[in-house]
Amino acid sequence: MQVDYDSLFTILGTEREIDVLINPFVNAYLNDVMEQLEGQIAAAKVAIARLSSPQLYYVLSGNDFILNADTSISRSKQLESAIPSSKISALSSAEFAGMIADDLNCKIALKAFHCEILNDHEALKKEQDSYNGIPIIRRLDNAMVQRNYLQIKQDVQEIIQVEMEKVLNDPGLSHLVIRK
Repeated sequence: MQVDYDSLFTILGTEREIDVLINPFVNAYLNDVMEQLEGQIAAAKVAIARLSSPQLYYVLSGNDFILNADTSISRSKQLESAIPSSKISALSSAEFAGMIADDLNCKIALKAFHCEILNDHEALKKEQDSYNGIPIIRRLDNAMVQRNYLQIKQDVQEIIQVEMEKVLNDPGLSHLVIRK
């Protein structure tokens, strides 16, 4: 089955979040402004093409880790600069500045500090020399990445075809297809 992109736009347009984005395409189609429609599609293709790379498809596919990756809660308050930006911008490498918060039970008279890190380069070199390399979990070559990319593209085409057939063959969904 050949994909009917006009019907696909209509299906996508049924989602409220997508309405605003898809309406210019639908309006250009309904008003027979094909040059405008082609320009819109070309602009969308350029933006999407930046995301379409075999390497990105590979990284984002599979189940190497889960994203539902525990719950964490963070709280912060934006306060006025405790240390002037002029002081921070003048810091040299290995220097840092900050301010310590106290509480009612333990008042701190001198809260602001400006320090320098003194590195023991010999000890650091020893530590670095004892590091173990990152273990190889999986060896990849370009052919594997390319196969994954092509498989995902094929899967997407199959999903589009199945969904288009559902819409075109179901009288309850036929209202989703825009006809001139």
